[in-house]
Amino acid sequence: MASQVVLVTGSNGLLGQKLTDLYLQKSDITLIATGRGANRYPSKEGYVYQEMDIENKAQVAEVLEMYKPDVVIHTAAMTQVDDCEFEKEACVSLNIEAVKTLAQLSTEMDFHLVHLSTDFIFDGTKPMYTETDEANPLSYYGWSKLEAEKMVTEHAKSWSILRTVLVYGQVADMSRSNIILWAYNTLKDKKVAKVVFDQFRTPTLAEDLAQGCFLAASQKAQGIYNVAGEDYLNIYELVEKVAGMFNFSMDNLEKVSSTTLNQPAKRPPITGLDITKARKELGYTPHSLTEGIQIVLGGRNDL
Repeated sequence: MASQVVLVTGSNGLLGQKLTDLYLQKSDITLIATGRGANRYPSKEGYVYQEMDIENKAQVAEVLEMYKPDVVIHTAAMTQVDDCEFEKEACVSLNIEAVKTLAQLSTEMDFHLVHLSTDFIFDGTKPMYTETDEANPLSYYGWSKLEAEKMVTEHAKSWSILRTVLVYGQVADMSRSNIILWAYNTLKDKKVAKVVFDQFRTPTLAEDLAQGCFLAASQKAQGIYNVAGEDYLNIYELVEKVAGMFNFSMDNLEKVSSTTLNQPAKRPPITGLDITKARKELGYTPHSLTEGIQIVLGGRNDL
């Protein structure tokens, strides 16, 4: 049987590199990893890396025509929530227009599109949102991701939308940090920091999100799925958990309300995603938060 071809956008990012890890274990799948600039994944064997500017419609069409993927997993996005408030044109170009291009091409070229979305499409008035809850974004980032979902549902013939929350993990040559690495380094170095107690989430291990993408891609699952962690807690409790696991002191951390931070973009205070549907229909099985922190940090104290 011919090998299935899977193309990943944003392959230099955290999720993109975890997808490369996963697909390199699958001998029956040909992986095409794409991204801007040079390949940052440590190993260069067993897959193809192709530079591709996701905002260049002609180039995207050319690359997709060249490799003829059966599935495209779209992880590339502008995810810095505050930056989206100030750089609205860039946000629209990357988070909406690029998605529209992929959705249209998925119908023209007959590939399944797996698109990543976010809990930030919600206004954060209740815990554990399901796939059918009404969206009401508070930020420009959240609005752009909701519009992207509409691009997928309107223009793609075969698609999965995976909504996720507060993704954490570690890979080689990371372009940005995440909550678990920030917590570990802040606590280890005894830095003074403010940590909010009134934002609740279901943090998602990057390996688990990659598993969710793989399951949706391999089954060409149709519809929206919440793919997140199973533990529901606030950010202060999350940092406290890291401190407890590594015997760090919390003395230098100030417990504050998010209203005191004056962040340019509003964050939904209470989200978290109900993963019942993904468990049942995709066979999604996330790690616990404790397991996830151990996978990311292990026994190291040198990060």
